[in-house]
Amino acid sequence: MIKQFINLNGSIVSSDHQIFTVSNRGFRYGDGLFESMRYMNGQLKFPDLHIDRVLKGMKILKLENSFHLDSWFLREKVEELARRNKIGPDARFRLTVFRDSGGLYSPESNKMAYVLECQSMDESQYTFNNKGLIIDVYDELTKSVNILSNLKTCNSLIYVLAGIFKNQYKLDEVMILNQHGFLCESISSNVFVVYDSKLYTPSLNEGCIGGVMRQVVMRLAIENGIELIEAQVNPDILNEADEVFITNAAKGIQWVMGYNSKRYFNEMSKFLSEKLNLL
Repeated sequence: MIKQFINLNGSIVSSDHQIFTVSNRGFRYGDGLFESMRYMNGQLKFPDLHIDRVLKGMKILKLENSFHLDSWFLREKVEELARRNKIGPDARFRLTVFRDSGGLYSPESNKMAYVLECQSMDESQYTFNNKGLIIDVYDELTKSVNILSNLKTCNSLIYVLAGIFKNQYKLDEVMILNQHGFLCESISSNVFVVYDSKLYTPSLNEGCIGGVMRQVVMRLAIENGIELIEAQVNPDILNEADEVFITNAAKGIQWVMGYNSKRYFNEMSKFLSEKLNLL
């Protein structure tokens, strides 16, 4: 994993070295947010959607000095890091934006800084998983619904604990519920359910991450005449659904094969995955 720490004016402070101290607010308080992005065939996928989400998150977290952040800036920095580190045409990038300030819970300032990381990948397109995922519902901890719920913040403990549950029971993925007991998302993805030829996904009001790939798949569904419903989704629908799939910016669309004794088809998920690779 290769990292660059970028200060407020965009210059490289450190590369391939220890770049944080224990006073870093992202480490101490989870005071930041991050974005996972896919780089394919030498191009960053969906930069406009990624930077739009970053800026909205920064506004909510009251992070300042975002004037230089736009899709052109993001593409430039991604390409620069890929070039400097001889990363091939396909990679995964992570942008972490944090409050670069001293102070305890009350920060001394709201200026921002960021870290950009990259990791080489082999696939030059979104690969549809021929072997479907086996899932279960994680209900030991639920996700609160509030103004932060749609953001990918650096406070990820619910996903860490859900990941431990997943490993403990040898699952491929688990579903996370919101505080009201409705489907929210999975560990690292948004959730889509096909039932009676309609495509359902939890609405943002249900506390799910406002994923970039979620937006792309919703747009693809509408463009291809699939009835899409953002709703409050009861987890009991997993026992009745025709299909279930999850989406994120790194992997695209991943088909779920089974939940308990229930088995699912993959017709719509495969169709949308093919459309995704045409973008």
